[in-house]
Amino acid sequence: MIQITDKKTCCGCTACKAICPTQAIEMVPDALGFLYPKVDTNKCIDCGLCEKVCSFHAGYATAENLPEPQVFAARHRSMEEIAKSRSGAVFATLSDWVLRQGGVIYGAGYIDHFRVAHKRATTPEERNEFRGSKYVQSDLNSTFKQVQSDLKKGSMVLFSGTPCQTSGLKSFLTWTRTDTSNLFVADIVCHGVPAPHIWRDYLAYIEKLEGQKAVAVDFRDKSQLGWAAHKESFTFADGHKRVEQTYTYTFYEHIMFRHSCSNCHFCNFTRPSDITLADFWGWQKVNPQLNADDKGISLVLVNTAKGQAWFDHIKDGLTYIPTDKATCLQPNLSRPSAQHPLREQFEKDYINKGFQYILRRYADKGWRYKLLRLKQKSKTAIRLAKRIFIK
Repeated sequence: MIQITDKKTCCGCTACKAICPTQAIEMVPDALGFLYPKVDTNKCIDCGLCEKVCSFHAGYATAENLPEPQVFAARHRSMEEIAKSRSGAVFATLSDWVLRQGGVIYGAGYIDHFRVAHKRATTPEERNEFRGSKYVQSDLNSTFKQVQSDLKKGSMVLFSGTPCQTSGLKSFLTWTRTDTSNLFVADIVCHGVPAPHIWRDYLAYIEKLEGQKAVAVDFRDKSQLGWAAHKESFTFADGHKRVEQTYTYTFYEHIMFRHSCSNCHFCNFTRPSDITLADFWGWQKVNPQLNADDKGISLVLVNTAKGQAWFDHIKDGLTYIPTDKATCLQPNLSRPSAQHPLREQFEKDYINKGFQYILRRYADKGWRYKLLRLKQKSKTAIRLAKRIFIK
């Protein structure tokens, strides 16, 4: 029977819930909205499947991986498609091919009022909701069982998610002896997953400031700011767009990540998916003209023979250049994001003092941030003064 005594050991992938033969496991949110399994001991038959299926450990399945991943810098040939996507629109190309085969797409979209959750799509219009980065851990709900059902019906399926989610899905399907020959899996190079309740409260905070509900959100708006920028935007019914960076700032502080993110086993080039996608930082080393317009460029890692065949099907729709691991190396391909030293205190303060308090203490709205910025400006001014004096 699975029991989570250390939150760093659970990524919330739901594989344990999905495999339970008596439906004894429920995914329960903690104070920040992260889901953890809770076992109903009255229903549990001690079969041990919930523990066996867990793949959040260093021994996750890698038998299908190529000796080395194939590495590409890539972008869609259509600038219109690139404009709709976070990076180079490679996910759109991959998923379009699956849809043309009559397949099904699973990805992170929105339910309720911009609550991030995995959804099922069978048309390009439905799939379009999965475009773009969503810096919140998605609610998988019953997605693993839905994927299994589609595969049993003979459908082609593309599942996209974080590496812990893709690893969990593959483990669930393996332990349930599900035929995965029609399954294609894509993950992302993940920096860490922020707390659902912080996103919920932040959205409510922005809407209160505006006095109206948002009709669209963008966690990384490149339409006006360019691909390399990272600020969030909110669009309202009157057409007004508000651009902020508070959520982004807090994201990069690593203070609202799930505990398991600092213990991630997938921060390497041996990925638990057929293809890995990410922003290609350092693209200038490959070709300084490829993303000179700052519209977006994708990193593509082809990890398995199936991923290789998949990429071959779609590569004519891309502008792509082969490269190597050294060129595309970024921090989360070599190590997990370090947990902020005040992560525990952050959660306690959120529970006891509320969202407005943590906004002032830990984000960019309070005196601590303003003091930090003042110190940074002072150091910059001193450096410039020294250079002028030396000259």
